[in-house]
Amino acid sequence: MKPSPFDYLAPGDLDEALGALAEHEGEAKVLAGGQSLVPAMNFRLATPSVLVDLNRIEGLAEVRVGDGELVIQSLVRHRDLEIPATEDATALLLARVSRLVGHLPIRVRGTVAGSLAHADPAAEWCMLAVALDATIVARSVRGTRRIAANEFFEGLFTTALAEDEIITEVRLPLLGNAGTGFREKSQTAGDFATVATIAACTLDDGIVADARLAIAGAGATPVRANRAESLLVAREATPDAIAVASRAAAEDVEPSSDASTSADYRRHLVEVLARRALDDALEAAS
Repeated sequence: MKPSPFDYLAPGDLDEALGALAEHEGEAKVLAGGQSLVPAMNFRLATPSVLVDLNRIEGLAEVRVGDGELVIQSLVRHRDLEIPATEDATALLLARVSRLVGHLPIRVRGTVAGSLAHADPAAEWCMLAVALDATIVARSVRGTRRIAANEFFEGLFTTALAEDEIITEVRLPLLGNAGTGFREKSQTAGDFATVATIAACTLDDGIVADARLAIAGAGATPVRANRAESLLVAREATPDAIAVASRAAAEDVEPSSDASTSADYRRHLVEVLARRALDDALEAAS
């Protein structure tokens, strides 16, 4: 199929783009990488009357580090993160994750901000944003909002982003020398994950000082495994402690079945992949 008719706008600056979104009152969509939007338009799952293309706007494709954060702007492509911006654990984790996002053409064109706006529950960047307590900065003609990742994802393909807002930045805290782990299972290379996990941990004399664990593909949104984290913090990083935390993560998710994967198998994957990601993170932190 082909998309329904639409008008195409290529603004020269961000204010012009925001004005176009406000003018068309929910009938316009933002085009950055187009790796989710364009297929949806071709199947007429999305039928915007106006496309607002950001790609001619300068100054929106920077990755920078400062004030304890790594900042990713609107037009940063997945592949831009394959070379770490710093030796901090956050940048190194981004580099590892970016290499497993889709296929090469998708990584070259698609954007991190666009992935967050699309909010696929199995998307790696959505899970990472939740794991690291990212802040999503959104702008409109009405002003600027800073939205915490745990408040941004509201449901299946649904976010707190208003129809006239554009994600201008994704801000991630620097993790310093924390250990990180990232594991995923997909049907084939380049597919969205069936289930994926991200862990970040710090140790103090063999005791877990901080633990983060997030899961994708096991619910309508990516989730933090809060109970699993609490079962690790202030405890020795033993295999038994990791196994207990991983089992708790699996118990607390609410997966559903689909044509390819049962809910029970997704839950099993959560336990296995959580354990492996935590193993990796704690080994790297030691």
